[in-house]
Amino acid sequence: MTGKYKLQFASTLSGIAIAASLTAAPAMAQDTGGDIIVTARKTGEDILKVPVTVTAITSETLDAKGIVSVTDMAASTPGININNSSSGHADRSFQQVVMRGMTPSTTLATTTSMFIDGVAVSSPSQVSAISNPERVEIIKGPQSAYFGRNTFAGAINVVTKMPGNDWGGEVLGMLGTRNNWRLRGSIEGPIIPDLLSFRINGEQYSRDGSWKNQDGVTLGDQQTKSASLLLAITPASNVTIKLFGMLSEDKDGPSAQTRLYSYDVKAPNGSTVVQGQANCILTGDTRGVLNPVTGLPAGAAVQNPYFCGTIPTMANPVTANVTNTDFVRQFLNIGTNRIVDPSEGVQGYGLLRRTKHAHATFDWEATDKLTISALAGYNREVWTTFIDLDSYDGSALPSGYDYNGNGRIDATEIFGEGYFNYPYLIERKIDDFSLEGRLSYVSGRFHGVAGISYLSADQLQGLGGGTGALTASSLSPGGLSRNKTTGLFFGLTYDVTDTISASFEGRYQIDQLQAFARPSGVSVASSAFIPAGFYTGGTVLASAKYKNFTPRAIVNWQITPDTMVYVSWAKGVNPAQFNTNILSQVGSVQQAAFDAGGELAIKPEKITNYEIGLKGRIGSTLRYTFAAYYAQWRNQINSTIIVAPDATQPTGYSFVTASMNAGSVNLRGIEGEASWRPTEFLTIDAAGAINDSDIKAFASSTVSALTGIYDYSGKEMKNTSKYSANVGVQVGTEISGWDKGSWFVRGDWNFKSGVWSNEANLARTPDLHLFNARAGITRGNLSLEAFVNNIFNNKTPLTISDNYTLSPGFVYAARTSALMLGLGDLRTAGVQAKIKF
Repeated sequence: MTGKYKLQFASTLSGIAIAASLTAAPAMAQDTGGDIIVTARKTGEDILKVPVTVTAITSETLDAKGIVSVTDMAASTPGININNSSSGHADRSFQQVVMRGMTPSTTLATTTSMFIDGVAVSSPSQVSAISNPERVEIIKGPQSAYFGRNTFAGAINVVTKMPGNDWGGEVLGMLGTRNNWRLRGSIEGPIIPDLLSFRINGEQYSRDGSWKNQDGVTLGDQQTKSASLLLAITPASNVTIKLFGMLSEDKDGPSAQTRLYSYDVKAPNGSTVVQGQANCILTGDTRGVLNPVTGLPAGAAVQNPYFCGTIPTMANPVTANVTNTDFVRQFLNIGTNRIVDPSEGVQGYGLLRRTKHAHATFDWEATDKLTISALAGYNREVWTTFIDLDSYDGSALPSGYDYNGNGRIDATEIFGEGYFNYPYLIERKIDDFSLEGRLSYVSGRFHGVAGISYLSADQLQGLGGGTGALTASSLSPGGLSRNKTTGLFFGLTYDVTDTISASFEGRYQIDQLQAFARPSGVSVASSAFIPAGFYTGGTVLASAKYKNFTPRAIVNWQITPDTMVYVSWAKGVNPAQFNTNILSQVGSVQQAAFDAGGELAIKPEKITNYEIGLKGRIGSTLRYTFAAYYAQWRNQINSTIIVAPDATQPTGYSFVTASMNAGSVNLRGIEGEASWRPTEFLTIDAAGAINDSDIKAFASSTVSALTGIYDYSGKEMKNTSKYSANVGVQVGTEISGWDKGSWFVRGDWNFKSGVWSNEANLARTPDLHLFNARAGITRGNLSLEAFVNNIFNNKTPLTISDNYTLSPGFVYAARTSALMLGLGDLRTAGVQAKIKF
């Protein structure tokens, strides 16, 4: 097959070929008619001939838009949301990537995974820590065949820059409002010409938060340091070895978050501490689950003030108890019952995270038809975050007052700091390593790849706190969770004609999941699920093995040299979970749960995805890509309550909280990108997505207890924007008489429609419109820029989740009674300079 119709498909990974983004103005500005080619696993590919929905944001675009985090990237990419709101905090310790509306069904679940040079990493924070990458690749749709587990909705891969044989480097500095600054430097060059070269990157950025607490402390302060070293070894013309290592640290202050409360909280003197803003009354019930015999709610009906429609603006000031008192410091210095040693942990309100990453890649072009590749990676992430769980200033609520009005002082009305406050510590430690070997073969019309991969990951989590005295007994370290995954994968592509190709890919995956007893041990009172007895710390409580095959088929047709259409079908699998909390129940409850069909190990989630895409160009000025998809998400994991007949209980039933495969969702959407350069002076980039979801089945005792809703059919997924769009307009040209002289002015509009707080679809955030502007001038190796982000100072919350109004006596904590809001950055202006050498 020869000529312009020849299709350069990735013989190694045809389904995850990466190309430069259509929305990346600096990459597009030179000539929208030329091919955009990048190297994806040693194969050059044109974005307009890759049969998959993919976007790549180049290093130049990251700088031009001031993108330094996954959150920034999602804001400028349609079809992606970042949810950082969970369990009473909205900060960088928790970042769920929601792609194509596939919101993870639990806080510990993941539907989109992160990679560096194709090597899996633990969390989005490590992707954000990469300084000055070659590009960031966003691949949508199930990627299980090659990327493996947790790529249910897609994958994000950061490609690092390869050093060359010439010495070079750059220094970038930025100064902005609210003590916003950034300093980045890199240097590269040959150690041994044509054999060994290196690249060193270092970066630090810091900023004060946009929001002020009642005591004047800014909320949302962030600081990140990172350093990396890359060595490229080329012992022969057909062998490339890449060694990469990175260290990073995030050190943040109290997070920028607040709540909308359903109830007033009053001080003993009658003054209002926080004002309730509920705008509707919901009829829920005390259980949130249906009686399996009668089909009616198992609890008593209750009236719940809450929020309906677009949420109101905040009536209360952003306020929290975040003063680092001696009481706080002594608690954080406790070493007993900790997952993370106090010397490695946060020293006050905020977040401390340290990560280590290392990987190696090896590519050997053994013949002109066969390439042998190997990858190995290691990650370690340790973080602690310390939060005010009630999220308001409770200094007007003194200890020792009868808040419940029952004529006595209860234990919940005695406060350790002398006033109501709920300091809470959350900590996590993750270690993993991975290996992969791959053979790629090309012969005439046939392209093939086959390989094997292995991943081992350990995770520990601890937490604790309270309103009373804080001692070691206030801390609860969890048991180890471990997963080991082995995968065998392949990809076959055959060029049926000069214009039509067909691909079939697949992965056979074995997941071994294990859950271990917490350090203090676990007493199991029943043999319903595992043999009864005492399990010492570190003993295996649950173990399960899952075997799945995830295929993908693609057919693409190069209709003309400038137009390509493709169709694909794929299956994906998300790992299962354990219900180890059942084992802590009394014996009769465990047996009742078992008899009612409760499972210690639930099944993996599964998805089937259908997709059609169109890519092409019109003349030399316009590029476009469009894709439509339809996906069926089955066995969705939901957190609910098992209602188990139990004669030992007064009600005749036991109610056991557990995860179950109770959910089913259909998802559909349309996505498109285009870049138009009608003149040498003007470039217009546009992208948009409609990501619709249709819940067929769902179960949540928490949501049902609040709303009284049990039939969720026809509802939409939470924490995801149905509509999103970006438009960027850039004008600029070269400056005659200057060495490499040019100027530009650019404006961007980023849009995300509002997101629901839960699957009942009652409360949602307003639509989010962000406008940014940037202008710059370049002469020789020096560039100067000025920027304003969030020009109109939009205060719309970025994230939302159901939460509680926590008050003395916890009278409003039986059911959801507040909305947790994650707050974004307000208007920020600054200047940036970059010099290359």
